[in-house]
Order: sequence, then structure tokens, then C-alpha cells
Amino acid sequence: MFSALILRLARWRAVGGLIGWLFARHSRWLPLRRLSETATEIAFWHPRPAYPVHILIVPKQAVRALADLAPEEPNPAGGLVATAAEVARSLHLERYRLVLNGGAYQDVPQLHLHLIAEP
Repeated sequence: MFSALILRLARWRAVGGLIGWLFARHSRWLPLRRLSETATEIAFWHPRPAYPVHILIVPKQAVRALADLAPEEPNPAGGLVATAAEVARSLHLERYRLVLNGGAYQDVPQLHLHLIAEP
């Protein structure tokens, strides 16, 4: 699947910056199974899920990690959480987790939130 290939490529440092740029400027071109999309975030099914319900919520702002944001910059984390709550409600999830990886735990160098759950 093309989206799984993009995910593998995004893990390479040289290509990872391109992924952030694509989300920031051209997310409509990415082959994603979208659940929700606003002017600032996009939520889609993870192309290689590790859980029965595994959704990614990504800002349309090229941000490698929360630690990269300067204090005066707008922080997209609140919007990611609000979008995650909206998606959880739309899928009627009673129990779910939100996971925000950073540092060595972050495979793809673009800020994103995982919404994970058991059906």
C-alpha cells in the first residue's frame, strides 16, 4: 500500500522534513483514510496500525516535536486533543488513549497524536 511506503520513507531523516511540509501545505495529496480534516489538523487511520483502533492526528503546521516550539509560537497540541475528542465521539469510543511520542520514541519527525483503543 502506498501510504505504508510513505510511512517507511518518513522515518528517514532526509525525507522526514518533507512529510511535515506536505502536511503543512499539501495534505490533500496524501493517500490517507481520513476521518476528520480542518484548516489546522487532519485525523486519519494509521497506515500500519498497532491497535484495533489506531488513528493519527497531525497538525497542518510543520513541527518536528513539541520541544521544537518556541514559547511565543502557537502550540498546536490543544487543537490535536480537541480533534481527538471529536473523532472518539464520532466513533462512539467509550475508552481510548492519546499518545504523544517525542525524542527517540518518535518514528516520524512530524508532531502527531495517536488515538488508540480496543473496539
